[in-house]
Amino acid sequence: MLDALLRALIEAEDSGQVTDQVTDQVTDQVTDQVASLLNVLPAGVALKSSELMHQLGLSHRATFRKSYLYPALAAGLIEMTDPESPRSPKQQYRRVAR
Repeated sequence: MLDALLRALIEAEDSGQVTDQVTDQVTDQVTDQVASLLNVLPAGVALKSSELMHQLGLSHRATFRKSYLYPALAAGLIEMTDPESPRSPKQQYRRVAR
């Protein structure tokens, strides 16, 4: 998802629709949000999305998924504990061991 966002921004920039400043702001914002998620998710610990949202002080699930969870998953920084059942109420997320 992060890659798709960056590609769209680059295409818009190439067509003259977006400035370098806007591209940098969006990239920094996504990076900061993912970094915040990683800061509240210690290595070796798996947490539910509701627990992560609480740790981040967020209450809007859609914003959490779009801005924090999905970019971190797409970047391979976190993983699901049960990838075969992504919508399971027991689904948890953990940092990927590097």
